Amino acid sequence: MAKKEEAAVVPQENAISRYLRETRGELRKVTWPTRDEAQRLTAVVLGVTAAFAAFLWVVDALFSNSIEFLIQRMLGL
Repeated sequence: MAKKEEAAVVPQENAISRYLRETRGELRKVTWPTRDEAQRLTAVVLGVTAAFAAFLWVVDALFSNSIEFLIQRMLGL
């Protein structure tokens, strides 16, 4: 019977340090926006958010008033 060859013992790299090293490497590949681009895109996001909030407010008011009207009609108030 042949002897089993023992596997070479390779020390395991710490998972946290490997994660941090790989994350740092990936972040170096990122193309970061300029200050002007970041400000412009932030303004766009805030504008779209405000417009959508106003739209939802109007739709909510219409539904709320419609339901209130229907309830009053059904109860004969």
